[in-house]
Amino acid sequence: MAAAFKFETFSDKQLAVLSWWHDKSPVKDYDGIIADGAIRSGKTVSLSLSFVVWAMHTFDGEQFGLCGKTIGSLRRNVLRPLNKMLPSRGYKVIPHRADNYITITRGGVSNDFYLFGGKDEASQDLVQGITFAGCLFDEVVLMPESFVSQATGRCSVDGSKLWFNCNPGSPRHWFKMGWIDKRAEMRLLYLHFTMDDNLSLTDRVKERYRRMYAGIFYSRYILGLWKMAEGAIYPMFDDDNIYDDETRPVALYSTATRTIACDYGTTNPCVYLDIWDDGNTLWIDNEYRWDSKSAEAQRSGIPNKTDAQYADDMGLFMTDDPARQCMVLVDPSAKSFITELQQRGYYVKAANNDVLDGIRKTGSMVDRKKIMVHKRCEGLINEMQSYAWNPQASARGSEEPIKALDHGPDALRYKVNDLPNWRISA
Repeated sequence: MAAAFKFETFSDKQLAVLSWWHDKSPVKDYDGIIADGAIRSGKTVSLSLSFVVWAMHTFDGEQFGLCGKTIGSLRRNVLRPLNKMLPSRGYKVIPHRADNYITITRGGVSNDFYLFGGKDEASQDLVQGITFAGCLFDEVVLMPESFVSQATGRCSVDGSKLWFNCNPGSPRHWFKMGWIDKRAEMRLLYLHFTMDDNLSLTDRVKERYRRMYAGIFYSRYILGLWKMAEGAIYPMFDDDNIYDDETRPVALYSTATRTIACDYGTTNPCVYLDIWDDGNTLWIDNEYRWDSKSAEAQRSGIPNKTDAQYADDMGLFMTDDPARQCMVLVDPSAKSFITELQQRGYYVKAANNDVLDGIRKTGSMVDRKKIMVHKRCEGLINEMQSYAWNPQASARGSEEPIKALDHGPDALRYKVNDLPNWRISA
């Protein structure tokens, strides 16, 4: 028999989430709740538990929505904790995995909770035609407005309520402007969380999470602020991130693991980075760069290189020394180049091209001087200092870098995305 789940002490904010809908609560007639703020602040666990307890207390034989960016993230962030907590409170959870819903029962009361992933505009079609008595949106900022509008419009049962949680994004984000800023007229309870609202976190764990973020991501995920992404992406990159032959670790080449990261381009620049990982720090020791628009390319008479020519250059860049043979991480969209390299016997891995999370991880490592760049990598140094957020995208409430001077940072991001998560805060 499984051991009973042991609940930690709830903070005042978590208790407010758990009790706001009770008969004696002064805000029991509100139509919903929004919990935003820092990561690991106890929002999700208290909101999801409160949602289910409220549903089972208020309704019988109804349908409810559980929404995440993907069903996979929903199962991980919401269902897994619920599956531990609910049995300890006397609830029985019956999964219907093939049909993406669960049935929860207790004391003769039974309700169905349907799982939805709101990852893109097409996701709104998934909720058409269904009627909810309530809906929970986990990480609502990551969902398109069309999906949330469609799902909230399905909550037509008398007494239905809406439940939202999220980490902050841009102050121009549609959810901030359309829901949080209008919470009074929409009769929504708003609670802002920090890591101090999660009493289960030790000071040591909090410090580890603080090390995982820098720049705009620190402001949002640690301080819990709705802040615009603007200006330089890596303002923390400075002279202390640059080394030369004299300051390079003496045993680097004999003890570190080598990777060549490639951001492929034909009409755009093509960049290879020679990266040595000593298990603690990434040392970018050299770079290859071919820009079809450069004076060098025009003088050569071959501005647009073929896959075969780029593969020839890879051989020269890597060298024939067996001790220096290594994996090549390549932009996943460069399928023909990947094939060319594989046919020549190179070990090639398609890179993880997650942009925002990769920028977040890279910024954290740059800030803690876990990314060091040799002074001869002038192209990468220039791009790291020039890489900037797109102000037009920020004004729309979304985040994306300006697509210029980004090829070196993109290649570096591929390597960082290939690291285990614990390395980001180590």
